[in-house]
Amino acid sequence: MTALQHGSAAIPEAKASIPATSQDEIDEALAVLSDKKDAWVGLSIDERIRILDVLIDSTTRVADRWVRAACEAKGIRRGTPAEGEEWLGGPAVVLRNMQLLKKSLKDIRDHGSPKLNGEVTVRPDGQVVAPVFPTDNIDKLLFTGFSAEIWMDKSVTKSTLQDNMAEFYRNKPKSGRVSLVLGAGNVSSIGPMDALYKLFAEGEVVILKMNPVNEYLGPFMDEAFRELVRLGYFRVVYGGAKEGDYLCTHDLVGSIHITGSDKTYDAIVWGLGKDGEERKRRNEPRNDKPISAELGNVTPIIVVPGPWTEAELDYQGVNLASSLTNNAGFNCNATRVIVTHGAWAKRQALLDSIKRAFSRAEPRMPYYPGAEDRQEAFLKEHPDAHQFGPRGDGKVPWTLVSDLDPTKEDDICFTTEAWCGVTSEVPLEAESVVEYIEKAVEMANETLWGSLSCSIIVHPKTMKDPRVAKAIDKAIADLRYGSVAVNHWSALAYALVTPAWGAFPGHTKDDIRSGEGAVHNTYLFDKPEKSVIRGPFMVKPKPTWFLDNRTAHEIGKKLTGIYAKPSLAKIPSLLWSALRG
Repeated sequence: MTALQHGSAAIPEAKASIPATSQDEIDEALAVLSDKKDAWVGLSIDERIRILDVLIDSTTRVADRWVRAACEAKGIRRGTPAEGEEWLGGPAVVLRNMQLLKKSLKDIRDHGSPKLNGEVTVRPDGQVVAPVFPTDNIDKLLFTGFSAEIWMDKSVTKSTLQDNMAEFYRNKPKSGRVSLVLGAGNVSSIGPMDALYKLFAEGEVVILKMNPVNEYLGPFMDEAFRELVRLGYFRVVYGGAKEGDYLCTHDLVGSIHITGSDKTYDAIVWGLGKDGEERKRRNEPRNDKPISAELGNVTPIIVVPGPWTEAELDYQGVNLASSLTNNAGFNCNATRVIVTHGAWAKRQALLDSIKRAFSRAEPRMPYYPGAEDRQEAFLKEHPDAHQFGPRGDGKVPWTLVSDLDPTKEDDICFTTEAWCGVTSEVPLEAESVVEYIEKAVEMANETLWGSLSCSIIVHPKTMKDPRVAKAIDKAIADLRYGSVAVNHWSALAYALVTPAWGAFPGHTKDDIRSGEGAVHNTYLFDKPEKSVIRGPFMVKPKPTWFLDNRTAHEIGKKLTGIYAKPSLAKIPSLLWSALRG
């Protein structure tokens, strides 16, 4: 049985599919990068743009093979809707990232800083808000009614915002640095996009260590980034904890970025076992290199009661279930706690809708090590949990734990990221909708572990009540999460790429929780506090990420083509697929 503690799940190391890179080979790769790190700092913006153009072409060429390999590893049949996840969470979003970085670099070259496609505003408390989505007409057509903004650190004013963008390009350092990116094993775009941020936002050359879970993607990363490899600015290496530790403590590594768990972060910073615990107690880290990290979350979705119709209940049931079933539940932003109002007359109808959605959801292979044990740990505390789909060796049914007691703050559902197909629901008692919203925010902030991302779902008719509208605005401001999404799964903050993606600022090394620092952030803001994404209560055509979208694989492939070579002429074909979803 896997022992679970507060925080990210404890995950056994996966069996290697590619031989570990030897220490001699790691030394050689780091020597090349170290030799080239100053040249990368001094590279002109035009040359960086040229490199991005080459990367876009090479990533496009490798995209189909990349997706094929990911589908095979995760037990997804090609030509089925689930394949869409691997397009959308793989080459599509990486190509979007490259295009947006190229746009920002052109703006820096021509105007001195990235140019926003909208007006900067200031909230009543003085906090500066920058619009970051939509970026162009293609965004407007593909995501009608959606918007995203970044709320800045409160030290930033409207007049100083431009002085807090693209720090690397405003004040280039005299020397460069080698960054170690420890890749995630779940979503194939995480490693390359973390590397892109280090390279083009922070000006560091990168050694990417593949995670053993998806190290089969390493050759595709190497091919997609081949121009950077040729020039000595990027290398891919392989291995497990042993190789990771060697890299983290290597003299030539100047900074570290990790997407993973707080357990791995603590092992890097403090060490393992009693020695690590003692170092942490004394505040004597074994590794004092600059470390940025994205470390997961017990992700909440706050459901605001309202006059939902039967069709709306069905829609939102699929919306909520899809935010767990995507990628077999192995997402750091997968919904783990659905917060509801106990007195809402339609609460049970919503739960029934969620259950129906889970019962229709395709069973998925639990490709991440230890998933069965982690689900069993939750069932041990909640034996009455609802389970949907086949059980047995190599199978983890979709699992819903409902009617949690909000006063039991140490409940495993509140303290531990399940990292498998497990989610939960907790009803809160309140005399009014406004009081409920306040209590839900308090619970999200004070009881649930982590600060990465969260969502609020609220009916447009409910928002017509000025008291509720004010409470929602206050909730968005008060939620201490790096991303807050309204009416949709907070994974959109990751997928749109222009929002900053990372934990809410302020965690310390001895209590790191969801991490520190941010990535993506293609407008290159130096001091983002949180990203806020808003979308319609219901979307037509059906969102591509919904578990019952029948053409997600077509949409994902066509969207990849659009981001490879943006053109409005490609939109009608994609919309035709979307309408049939």
